[in-house]
This record gives sequence, C-alpha cells and structure tokens, in this order.
Amino acid sequence: MSSAMLREVVSEDHLDALDELRYQLLRISTSVELDDDQRELLRRAMDAASILDDFPEYFYIKDRHSRYVYVNAAVAAAGGFNSASDMTGTTVFDHIRLEKAEEIFMLEQQLMSSGKAIVEREEFIESLDRDPIWLQTTKTRLFNDGGQVIGLLGLSRDITGRKRQEEMRHGHAVLLEMIARGQPLPKVLEALTNLVERQLSEVCASVLLLEEGTDRLRHGAAPSLPETYVKLIDGIEIGPRTGSCGTAAWRRSRVVVSDIENDPLWHSFGDLALVFGFRACWSMPIMAPDGAVLGTVALYARSVREPSQLELELMSVATDIAGIAIERTRSEERIRHMAHHDALTGLPNRALFWTQFNRVLLEAKRESHKVTVAYIDLDNFKQINDCHGHAAGDEVLKVLAGRMAACVRSGDLLVRLGGDEFAIVFPKSFPDEPNVMRRLHEVRMALSSPILIEGKTVRPSCSMGAAFYPQDGDSAESLLASADRAMYDAKQLGRDRLSVTQPVLADGSGI
Repeated sequence: MSSAMLREVVSEDHLDALDELRYQLLRISTSVELDDDQRELLRRAMDAASILDDFPEYFYIKDRHSRYVYVNAAVAAAGGFNSASDMTGTTVFDHIRLEKAEEIFMLEQQLMSSGKAIVEREEFIESLDRDPIWLQTTKTRLFNDGGQVIGLLGLSRDITGRKRQEEMRHGHAVLLEMIARGQPLPKVLEALTNLVERQLSEVCASVLLLEEGTDRLRHGAAPSLPETYVKLIDGIEIGPRTGSCGTAAWRRSRVVVSDIENDPLWHSFGDLALVFGFRACWSMPIMAPDGAVLGTVALYARSVREPSQLELELMSVATDIAGIAIERTRSEERIRHMAHHDALTGLPNRALFWTQFNRVLLEAKRESHKVTVAYIDLDNFKQINDCHGHAAGDEVLKVLAGRMAACVRSGDLLVRLGGDEFAIVFPKSFPDEPNVMRRLHEVRMALSSPILIEGKTVRPSCSMGAAFYPQDGDSAESLLASADRAMYDAKQLGRDRLSVTQPVLADGSGI
C-alpha cells in the first residue's frame, strides 16, 4: 500500500505509525528468529513499506484502539479480502470468533498501556468464515516523534502445519498407548477418526471392518456420519462396484471418487450418499502384515473435489494405526479363544464351562428357572484308540462333537470336559417335561450312529447322566457331580443309555 493511498483513508496519527515502521521492523528482525532471506526482506522493507506485500508472514499496524491501519497482502488474503485497504478500520471482532477477539483486544490494550511486548505467542484463531489456523505472533508498541504510543506493530506466522504435526505425533502416541493397554477396539477407532477429523475441515472420517469369514464390511467408527447412513451401509458386501469402501477392499488399493453422483462405482449407492449431502468419498484398505484385508478407512466430503495431499497422508496414517489396533484385538481374541476352547473340537473347555455354568445358575436363582445338566462319557473309547490309532480317535471326537453341536440350541452350553467326556447344560428347562428327555435322547442317538474312518466303520456309543437344578444341587460343582453319578449308574447298567437322578415319568419311559 503506497503512502498516497494511505493518506486518503487514514489520519495523520496513522501515517506517523507507518513512518515508524522502519525502526520497529528492525526491532522485530532482531527479536524474532528469521532466515537470511527474510532478514533481507525486512531490511528492504525499511526503505519501502510496500515490499511487505510480497512477504509471506502477516504484517500489520493497528492504532491505539486496535483498529487495522495497515496490513500486508498476506493478511488480506488470509482474511478473504481482495485488497488490503478493505481491512482498514476493522478490528479482530470483524474477523474472528468473539471469545478469541476479546482475548486479543485485551492483550493489545495491555501491551499499549504497559509496554510489555508480546513475543512468539501461539494462538488458535477461528475465523468467522474460513478454516481455523494457528499463529505465532509478536507485537510491539509504536510511538510518534513525541514519544506517545500511537499503536502497535504485529508480525504473525502461520504455524498450522507444525501444530498439526505435533498433534498427530501426540495423537499417534496416545493411540498406541490405548492399543498397548488393551482398550476396546471401538474406543480406539473412534479416537482415531476424531484425531483425523480435527486435522481436516468439512470431512467425515469412517472406519469399516471386514467381518471375519465373510465379504461384508461392518461399522467400526464414524463419529460424524449420520447414524441412519451408518446403519444403512453396515454389512455392505465388497465388490468391484460397491462404492468407495467396498471397491477399495475388493481391489486392495486406494479408491478416489471425486464425484459420487456421476461415478459408476457409486451407481447402486450414490443416491443414498447424496441424500445425506456427500459428494465425494475417498477410501483406503486396511491391510494386515500377511496381506489380508482388515477393513477400510474413508473420508467423505460435501463438495465435488479431489483429496488434498494432506488428506491422503492422513488416510495412510489412519490405515496403519487401525491395522495395528485390529490385529492386536484379533490376536487377543484368538488367545482368549485358545485359552477357553478345546483345540481339537473347538468346543468350550472346562475352564469356560465353570464360568458360563455359574452364570446360568445365577440367572436361574434370580428368575426361579430350572436347569438341566447332562454328563456324557463315550463308551469303550480306549478301544477305538487301540484298534484304529490316536489319529482316528481324534477324528471320532471331532465328528461326535459336531453331532452334539448340531443337537443343541444357541442358548445351550456344550463343553468338552476332557478326554472322552462332555457336558451339556439346558438353561430354563424342566425335568418333568418330555421335551427335555427327548432332546437328551436325540443327543445320545446322534452319538450312536456309525462313523467311517479311513475306510473302517466305527460304532460309538455313550453313557449319559442327567441332573436338575434345584433338586439335585444348587451349585455348578454339586450339579455336575450329581450328573456324573447318574452317568456312572448308566455305565453300571450296561452302557449306551441315559440315567437320571430321579424318575422323570411315572413309567420310566425315555430313560
């Protein structure tokens, strides 16, 4: 801005402030860390204030009332003005949110009253109509020839990139700590998407998880997506043209859709996204170290556009962190499964049995329900091992476990106690109901069907004992012991039969 232009819009006091620019720029150049090129610009600015229009940092002069007298081109551009003169006479109250504007105004007034300079103060500035930024600001007073304070000179640097990197490093460390502490996967993924969204404006982040054993993507985290949209896309099947996420998982590579409405990948889903105001979606697959697809990370934008380099970089970081979290969770799940399930048959083991059986009994006591427990021992199983080998014996156990699993319902408890012994618990069952005995009989008959192992027929059978809560015990241990005694009675009576601790029907049928 030239002196002639300035004379048309500002007072003599304001011109005095501009004349003081050389001296104050020199002070700034010695108090703020600058490189050689920037120092040279400052020296040249002392001879021609207009050179500041080419300076990348934000230079401005304010009068005694914190009104802008002069701003360089960088300040004007950051404020969304075509001309620096458009900002003359305005204050921070015209450009940023009220709370921060009040804070800045008070600090500037204190500066001009006390003389204590503001040096490299970091401030988060939220504009009324533009993206928020971080500034590092230095301000000092300006005086006229009579030594009176006439305003201030400010130098601000945009440090948004640096602050973003600092927050990402901190967020990355926090997320890794959450993973190391075994925080629930949904909590980790929500923290991850929140971190990504804090770095970007006008985008919504999403994580979908590929359901193990299927080709369907399930909701992982999407704190800013509409809940209805999240529910509608939950369970989407991956494929060559299933939106950005389904296609990214299918291709195992990044998919960038800049215009959802006109992109063939969104032909079947575009209307759904458009209803919620989404116009672009970019997705990247989450990969396991072995090359398996674990899920996807996506960013949704409400305008038709390509992703920025920053957005692509953040997606890449997010997929790495999400992959670590998912792998850690699934590894822990596999370890827990191995600790509580039989390696051969896949059934719950004795350790898990006690936990689940006690839970069933606790509910039965609270709700006054009845419970049935059956103790099953395979007859003459040692002979199968001796005659056909242990490999054949293991195969028989797996087949019989599968048959029992086919006989029980989702709420029932089937476990391998060890060796050739199993147990079944029927919650909410009544010992005088024919249905209970029928189900136990079905299990026994299923275990008696022949099995073909390596071309040889094996004819298994079992002895089964049943006990009932609360008649035969009020604890898991006492009930299993009662069922064990009943099973022993079945052995004594000739094997291949069911024995109960008391008659179920008057004529004893079904036993």
